Amino acid sequence: MKPVLYADDDVNDVFFMQHVWEELAIPNPLIDVNDGDAAIDYLTGNGAFADRAKYPLPCLLLLDLSMPAKTGFEVLRWIRAHPRLKTLSVVIVSGSNQERDVEAVKQLGITDYLVKPTTLNQLTESIRARLSLWLPETATLKPAS
Repeated sequence: MKPVLYADDDVNDVFFMQHVWEELAIPNPLIDVNDGDAAIDYLTGNGAFADRAKYPLPCLLLLDLSMPAKTGFEVLRWIRAHPRLKTLSVVIVSGSNQERDVEAVKQLGITDYLVKPTTLNQLTESIRARLSLWLPETATLKPAS
């Protein structure tokens, strides 16, 4: 299975996303990076991510908007400017519910926009409800408990 790249600088958000990934038994490996520069390095296979056997191109990018180095906006603009990555599915997972942010990234062709829920249960249920849009090839997930 192709991996899903998760770019977020908040270690708590990464921890919770990893937990949800395991809880829902999503077969795509979740690989996390902590800033926009690292996301671009991963996507281009630069630096620590040069080994494409170990770090294959992802089928989906989960992208926070507010990160150090390059913001999610900058990463998304960079992706859309590169023909090889132009069709990469990108889901924004952000704390921002500002309409201007949502509209700005919609103009750049995102797959979905998820405002970060405040509880782990809400995050689990939000991802469960959206996963067929994000990863259409994913097999049926564990039912809600």
